[in-house]
Amino acid sequence: MRVLLVEDDVLLGDGIHTGLRNDGYAVDWVKDGETARRALQDNEFHAVILDLGLPKLPGLTVLKEFREQGNSTPVLILTAQDGINDRIGGLDAGADDYLVKPFDLEELCARLRALIRRAHGRTDSVLQHDNLVLDPAAHTLQYNNQNVTLSRREFAVLQNLLENRGRVLSRERLEQSLYGWSDEVESNAVEVYIHHIRKKLDSKLIRTIRGVGYMIDKPQGDAE
Repeated sequence: MRVLLVEDDVLLGDGIHTGLRNDGYAVDWVKDGETARRALQDNEFHAVILDLGLPKLPGLTVLKEFREQGNSTPVLILTAQDGINDRIGGLDAGADDYLVKPFDLEELCARLRALIRRAHGRTDSVLQHDNLVLDPAAHTLQYNNQNVTLSRREFAVLQNLLENRGRVLSRERLEQSLYGWSDEVESNAVEVYIHHIRKKLDSKLIRTIRGVGYMIDKPQGDAE
């Protein structure tokens, strides 16, 4: 899952950036509103963490413009402890949740998971598919009641495909969900990850749609 972090406090931003990457996210970090605006125009993210007190362009302006463009990507705003007006303004401008500084990193990660889960129309905290149970919070996977170990990016590929069951995801879209700007991307990385997932689970779990991408079919009778 790819997240845009918009935070001008270097110490705080570095802590969030490191914590999210350790939690399995691909994170792009920008430190001012103008750069955030361009990043949101040119890239797709699963969620945005947005500080409101930014240089060059206020976070609230970034948020309003983002929503006016019709983008529904979940946004979690960060605000100072005494910034109740910021919180109200942010929520009214289209933010989905907020955290008051200082905050606990584990709570940030939990709120982020909840936002992404709701964005995909899920209420359950785990992803279940036939005999497969994937828990994004614990980073665990069970298949046929057996624990299966996936690398961080294999886990992210599988989660992305499960979140979008019944939809074809292109290789480019999967790459964007796995890598931030500073990450080096090998040309066949997605194919390698999918090959490893198939070997560890079921070779028929992920279908290749030639010339288009990859998908996991919805279970029979699933009315989503």
